[in-house]
Amino acid sequence: MRETKTTILVTGAAGFIGSHLIDVLITKGFSVIGVDNLVTGRLVNIKHLMNSSRFLFIKERVEDLTLDQLEKYEIKAIAHLASPASPVDFERIPEAIISVNTIGTHQLLKIANEFSARFLFASTSEVYGDPLIHPQPESYWGNVNPQGSRSVYDEAKRLGETYVALYRRKYHLDTRIVRIFNTYGPRMRLNDGRVVTNFIQAILENKPLSIYGDGKQTRSFCYVDDLVKGLIKMLLQDGLDGETINLGNDEEISINALAATLETIVNQKLERRYLPLLHKDDPKRRRPVLTKAKRLLNYRPRVDLIEGLEKTLRYFKKRND
Repeated sequence: MRETKTTILVTGAAGFIGSHLIDVLITKGFSVIGVDNLVTGRLVNIKHLMNSSRFLFIKERVEDLTLDQLEKYEIKAIAHLASPASPVDFERIPEAIISVNTIGTHQLLKIANEFSARFLFASTSEVYGDPLIHPQPESYWGNVNPQGSRSVYDEAKRLGETYVALYRRKYHLDTRIVRIFNTYGPRMRLNDGRVVTNFIQAILENKPLSIYGDGKQTRSFCYVDDLVKGLIKMLLQDGLDGETINLGNDEEISINALAATLETIVNQKLERRYLPLLHKDDPKRRRPVLTKAKRLLNYRPRVDLIEGLEKTLRYFKKRND
């Protein structure tokens, strides 16, 4: 990678959101060091970047990343997106999820402090748990079960936020936190256990849509391009030191309505199979308050659900891996 004065470190580089973020950063002329241990990331997501003079890939756990690996670069900002985030991972690799969001976050904050680099932490709507306040503003402290199966992600992200706030208070590091709500689009893992990919996989395999619970629970789905625009502003815009901001889409839809939307897109009736909830702590309703994002970032999600689902479905139809 050619050294420049503006190098950005992105963890979770081969992941769904991280790879899209790197694409935009390189388009904007930045040099990027991408870090991923490929536990859930996929090299195919960044294959097109491997010959770029402005991209360096390091296969490493962020917990094990050292200054020696980075000292010859002038890192101006770190975007910490590394973390398994899918429901299937909560049971499969819980220790890795806890570690990357706590020990990993602390390690990256120490590196950021050495470089005096801006630090962006990708948190999650899961910090609100099964919310008692709806919709969810950033001021809400959440309703999380600290011993539930989801807590390996929820509570790890909450502690990650604690580390970030500590480094801002104690070391005056420029830190920003984004709480990401349900995001979908190309480069997701088809078997990741999320509702959009579950439904798409069922459509591609001509199987019934599996709906956990009664399908009346709601989510707010944001297309990845819209989310990345918000992430770029949070990372690059001055004057946001210490801010915590929700990012996503504030249009709320039930899981049953999502199924109906996909029926419209594929122009066929889709069989539904209702199953017991996998996690009793599964949030019943989820929708972000985007007032801060709109005010501070001029953030507006532009891609409507039908357009986004059509693009995502086309991507998976073409993918052969």
